[in-house]
Amino acid sequence: MTAITFNAGLPRHELTTLRARLLEQRAFRREQLRTIRGSAPKDSLGADRSAHAQVQDHLTVAARIVLADVEAALDRMDTGHYGQCIRCRRAVEVHRLQICPQTVYCGECHRIQESGQ
Repeated sequence: MTAITFNAGLPRHELTTLRARLLEQRAFRREQLRTIRGSAPKDSLGADRSAHAQVQDHLTVAARIVLADVEAALDRMDTGHYGQCIRCRRAVEVHRLQICPQTVYCGECHRIQESGQ
């Protein structure tokens, strides 16, 4: 069994940088959702309106998923579980967190998850 270390033992400066990136991403996604809600076509007719609505629906779903992932990462950071792979419980590599700070898998477990094993 792997011992659990508070926020995977990440240095304070790294956590600060990653938190800032998560907060930026949260603000961006919240603004994106506000913009999508405010851009409903009012004078479009027929297929154009339907296509626009479909694109808006897909963008809304994607933005909500990322926003939920970001908020979950911030919660993990606040509770000391950030940076720990949810599959193997080892620390997620810092370079992975720098690329995608809301990630929940280490590189090895991500590959396993993607391959469906």
